[in-house]
Amino acid sequence: MRSSINVSAAGRREACYVDLVPLLLLILLLPVLVIAFMPVILIQRYRVGTARRLARPWVASLGAVAMVFSGVFFLVAAAVTTHWVPGALRFATAGIGGGCGLGVIGLGLTRWEPTPRSLHYTPNRWLVLAITLLVTARVLYGLWRTWSVAYVSVSDASFVTAFGVRETLAAGGIVLGYYLAYSAGLRWQIRRWQRRRLRMM
Repeated sequence: MRSSINVSAAGRREACYVDLVPLLLLILLLPVLVIAFMPVILIQRYRVGTARRLARPWVASLGAVAMVFSGVFFLVAAAVTTHWVPGALRFATAGIGGGCGLGVIGLGLTRWEPTPRSLHYTPNRWLVLAITLLVTARVLYGLWRTWSVAYVSVSDASFVTAFGVRETLAAGGIVLGYYLAYSAGLRWQIRRWQRRRLRMM
């Protein structure tokens, strides 16, 4: 009797493991699918980033608040990472500072189309392309670095540092800083346009 119970329990355990195989395969294939679709994602991001848009106050405010929260969490994560990767917070902060500078330049290069009823804007194509290429270069560098570290022994550096974590944080900070400054500047431009419209009325 006990042997039959043991056999049925073992059979149930094997069936449970067999049911987990598709889930494990999906988890393993997910990064490969993301990498495979990365060109499509980046091209779509560029097209959306350079499209002519209607400046809506609530969208701009929501974007600015989201970027502030993202920036705070990004810096907290970088500060925690400094425990394992020296200089991570410095690279992240420098990236955000550089990105904010690019965001201010982007606002100056944006084409604004104010009318009595609405405000439209079109971001500068070259700056959006530069940000998109920065993300692309960082992803490709990360893949190459991962591949080379996997096959070559790492000397004079920790394993985590060898993956270029500080550079990744700097690149992420540039993108985050750009959108933070751009969304805050967009909200400011909308307020200016609203004040002018009220004066004209």
